[in-house]
Amino acid sequence: MREKDSVAAYFVQAMIHGLRDDPQRVTAVLEQAGIDPAVMQQPTARVPANAFAALWLIQIRELDDEFFGLDSHGMPPGSFALICRALIQEPDLHKAMRQCLANFGLFLRDFRGSLAVRGKRAVISLQTRSKDNDASRFGEETFLVLMISLLCWLGGRRIPIDRADFRHSRLSLSDDRLLWGPNLTFGAERTEIEFASHYLRLPVVQDLASLKVFLRTAPQWLVIRFRNQHGLASQVHQRLRGSHYSEWPTLQAFALEQHLSPSTFRRKLEREGCSYQEIKDEVRRGVAFEQLRQSDASISDIAERLGFQEPSAFHRAFKKWTGESPGRYRARYQGDCGSGPARESDRSFNSDVV
Repeated sequence: MREKDSVAAYFVQAMIHGLRDDPQRVTAVLEQAGIDPAVMQQPTARVPANAFAALWLIQIRELDDEFFGLDSHGMPPGSFALICRALIQEPDLHKAMRQCLANFGLFLRDFRGSLAVRGKRAVISLQTRSKDNDASRFGEETFLVLMISLLCWLGGRRIPIDRADFRHSRLSLSDDRLLWGPNLTFGAERTEIEFASHYLRLPVVQDLASLKVFLRTAPQWLVIRFRNQHGLASQVHQRLRGSHYSEWPTLQAFALEQHLSPSTFRRKLEREGCSYQEIKDEVRRGVAFEQLRQSDASISDIAERLGFQEPSAFHRAFKKWTGESPGRYRARYQGDCGSGPARESDRSFNSDVV
């Protein structure tokens, strides 16, 4: 963790919610962690990641609960380590995640997760029965952060989220893209995250030795995870996001820009849990989601910007990513905002999709 890493104060609010009825204790634990209590009045303010990690450990001791008092039963200290010990025994991420969800269900009463594999898509859904609206929204986000973080750690690589839906509504934060990806919706019908199911076939690469290291550094690792905003993968992501697809460099050219050999460039990305092609694919998906949700560009124009030679090729790719057509996706998000009828080019392009 670097000194300049930080998280939004909103996530500190989730951490201290269990002490909401004792303002003096809230002030004391924040000061102990090195956090100015005044920032709690500013959800978009930034808090140093190392202070957030310290608060994580302090709150577990204060509340005697590794789920921070967000669940009516909670997780006694040691629960997380016990769950992780079981997960490293599993052969692949599919079995590990099913075991993980089942084991969390042994402790938590208000949050129940389930995994469904639908062809090329995997979905982790969350059912919540908390009567405290704040505990519900904080708990849902905390639960899914833990799930995707554990998946990344067990597989030893970054796993991009292709869709994240939450039932609750809240202020948009700069951390959201880092945590949940570009296809994020608040106020949805249900809470769930979706990613490519082929990641579930990855082997579990962690063992008892790496688990001991992980547990010593878990708060820091769960804060930053495989989404290191200062790493090489992030630099590649930002470089591609800032240019038209036709201007994207080859791997060799990008390595030269970084004053690296192609082989060293590949190895550095592999250590961050990804490849150049995977980043390119992720950027294309992100731009597609944003353009369809936020712009009035025709689907043909979006396809061209993303380097698809034919709109039909973009249509097939988008349906592979999301299970629905670009036109239906746009109508679902823009229709709710009264954005008007689809363009004629969009309508004709999707005439074969019902």
